[in-house]
Formats: sequence, structure tokens, C-alpha cells
Amino acid sequence: MYPASTTKIMTAILALENRLLTDTATVSYNAIFTVPVGYNNANLQLDETLTYEQLLHVLLIPSANDAANVIAEDIAGSVESFASMMNTKARELGCENTHFVNANGVHDENHYSTAYDLALIGKYAMNNETFRKLVSTVRYTLPVTNKYDKEDRVFLTTNRLVNPKSGQYYEYATGIKTGYTDAAKNCIVASAKKDNMELICVIMGAGSDISTDTNKFDDCITLFDYGFENYKYDTLCKANDVFKVITPRNASSDTKNLNVLYENDINALVKMDNSLGNFSPEVELDEKLKAPIKKGSVIGKISYTIDGIKYTTNLIAGQDILASSIFSLVLKIALVIFALYILKCVLNFINKGKKKKKKSKKSKSKKKSSKNTYSFYKFDY
Repeated sequence: MYPASTTKIMTAILALENRLLTDTATVSYNAIFTVPVGYNNANLQLDETLTYEQLLHVLLIPSANDAANVIAEDIAGSVESFASMMNTKARELGCENTHFVNANGVHDENHYSTAYDLALIGKYAMNNETFRKLVSTVRYTLPVTNKYDKEDRVFLTTNRLVNPKSGQYYEYATGIKTGYTDAAKNCIVASAKKDNMELICVIMGAGSDISTDTNKFDDCITLFDYGFENYKYDTLCKANDVFKVITPRNASSDTKNLNVLYENDINALVKMDNSLGNFSPEVELDEKLKAPIKKGSVIGKISYTIDGIKYTTNLIAGQDILASSIFSLVLKIALVIFALYILKCVLNFINKGKKKKKKSKKSKSKKKSSKNTYSFYKFDY
């Protein structure tokens, strides 16, 4: 489906990963005048210089299409080259059905995405603290610049979920980005956090025109409430907790009890009426495990499958396990005997070689002597 201005999430990701907030960019003629009439803009001026902090604010809060173009041209040299970067990043994030042709979401039939792919992009972006702060900002004013001497460019967020003064304010909302074109209709990638769980909701194609803009916010609230009321984010296991105690083969009597630990936490989204006891893990332990074992070494893995999603972590040794002293002694003796056996074989081989050489010399000597005698008798005759 067409993503409209939710496209700007990816534009912001690349801006944050390729520039500092204090870096500057200059507004080109193209950046301003390729934005179609009726699309949002920040009233940027030709040859105006702005910082990336300013550009990102107007990109994400009022959804300024001219700001997106400025960012694209500054980072990649052209909007087309920037779109190529966007597509590369989308593939890196696991998006399989997304294709960008511009940085702002201005309608194009070859510019499309899916709800799932936009959720992946939104999730990735929300890992950036600067991005999180930007998309939760309600109001922003562009300061005086080299080409604009007033502070009347004041903008309100297009995301009513984060605005306490709007009719669709949601107390748990944390972002992210709205969008609208005639073809895409009303779109939003929204996020909300309650307790230790944060959800992302994506709605595309809501309502037949911009006047039904409220529908997407109401639907987000309905979906978020459903998620928070019916699911919980629970910890299946914690890093360094003991999974079980085992006795490896050949372990010394002092260190025979090995604590098998979880290497990392496993956190999963589960239904409220599910207890952790309902989930049976799949466990794989090294069948050839024997002492000595170093603390922290990976000795297996454990997996939980919930609603078709597999959660996995390694199992590690909780302490050093020493080999049994008897076993060590037997092993050393066996190695010495083996070494002596090899040495004996080598010496036998050498001795056989020497005997062969001696035999060969004697044989040659006899033959020579025999020929001389024969010649002598023959000559005498």
C-alpha cells in the first residue's frame, strides 16, 4: 500500500545515522519547488541554512516535505540517490515488500510498503533516543535564520495521540508519524508504552478523505487498549539464573556439580491468562560434555516457541569444572605408554633398515668374490 508521509520515518533514520544534529544543510530551488501544491511544507527559503536538528523537527512534527528534500539532497546528492539508500536500509531491517522513490512520501505508484514493514522501520527508529524525543514533541518554532528574520514559523504535531489538547490524546502514546495522500488515504505508524511493554500500531488506508483523519487515531486507541488489556510482556528466564545442575563426565569430586545458566534474558509477549508454566522449553545440551569445562563456555541452548515466534538463548557453564585427578593420571600414563610404543616402532623400523643394508652389502661382496674366482679358473684353464 502507499505509505504517504510515514515514509519520513526512514528519512529521519538516515539523517540521524549520517549527520550530527549540529551539521547544517542549505535549501535548494529543487527542494522547495518539486513539492506539489497542497502538500505540507515548512516555508523554507531558497539558500536558507538550517541545522539537522531544525530540519528533523519540521520533518517529523508538521511533516514538511521540503525539509525531506533538503535532507535527501544534502546526504546523497539527489533525491534519487537517497531513495536508493532508503531501499538498502529497508532490506537490512527485513522489509521484503517496500520500495521508496522519494524521501517524503509524495505519491508515486512505485513508492509502496506494507503495515508489517512500516512496523519494522518504526521499531528500529524508536531505538534511537533522539528520534523518540522528536516524535513525542507537540510544538516547535523555527528560529531566525540567514534567510528568514522572523519566528512566526510555528508548527504543531500532526499526531493527535501525543497532543494533550487534542480529542484523540492517548496517555500512553510515545509517537510516531502520520501520513495522508488522496491515493494512500489516512496512514499512521503509532507507538504507546504502558508499564514494561511498548506496542507499535500501523494503520493504512483509513477513511476516504482527509476529513476522516480522526478514524486512524480512534482505531489506534482501540488496538492499543486491546493489546494492553490482553497481553503482557513477561520474562521467561533471566540471564545468569540457574536452569539446572548437572554432573559432567570425568569431573573431579570437588567440582562435579555444574550450574547450567541462561546466557541472556528471554522476554516474550504472552496472553494475560497464560502462565510461564504453560510453556515447555526445547533444550539442547552438549552430549559429549566432559571435564575440564571453563566458566562461561557455551554448553547448549534453550528455546521457547510462543504464538509461532521462537525465543532462544545459550546455556553456559556457571563455574570451572576440573577433570578428575584419577582420570588425569590414567590419561597421562596412557599418553606416556603410547609415546613409548611409537618410539619403539620407530626404533624397530630404523634397526630393520640397518639390517637390510648390512645384508645387501654382504650379498654384493659374495657375488663379487664369486665372479673373480670364476674368471681365474677360466683363465687358468
